[in-house]
This record gives sequence, C-alpha cells and structure tokens, in this order.
Amino acid sequence: MGVKGDKITKESASSAEWLVEKLFSIEGITVKKMFGGHGIFHESAMFGIVDSKGQCFVKVNEALKNTLVKAGASQHSKMPYYSIPESILEDQKELVDLVTKIIAHTK
Repeated sequence: MGVKGDKITKESASSAEWLVEKLFSIEGITVKKMFGGHGIFHESAMFGIVDSKGQCFVKVNEALKNTLVKAGASQHSKMPYYSIPESILEDQKELVDLVTKIIAHTK
C-alpha cells in the first residue's frame, strides 16, 4: 500500500475499482481505503492490495508465489504480497482462477 497518512491517489482508486469489476463473479469482494492505497477483501479477510501507484498485489502461499514469480511478479516490500503479472491481469478467467485459489488459502 503506502505509508500511513498518504493520500489516496487516482491511480490506486481506479485500479482498485477495475480489479473489483474484473472479479465480479466472486461474491463477497470488497475494497477499503488503507494508507494511500486500497485493501481488497473477501468476506472480511484481506487477500490483496492496490498500492498508491495503482499496482495490484495478492497474498500468496509458497506454491502460488513460485507460479507468480515465474510469470514476472515482484514482492511488495517485505510483505507476503506479490504483484499480479500483466499476463494474468489481462486474462479475466486466469485472474478469477488465481484469486479463487488465494481465497481458498486465506480461510
């Protein structure tokens, strides 16, 4: 996300809105403004973030981390969140499949 006290940016807000629209088929997805970015939640469990620059990250287990890193993902600072590679963001089915797997691991 950002630093506590940072202002929400247009990039973060539009990326968060865009991501939620892409995930419309998964019920229970919500967004909350947080530290200059947005937290992405499923039934109150946070599984993703959109930083103040508008980049989307998801919390992953070791297996999903390896898959994302091979596809070009990078870690968000020292947090267990990794960027969603462009190839996945552009493919709605692949994005929904990824997020469905992540949600299953956050419960």
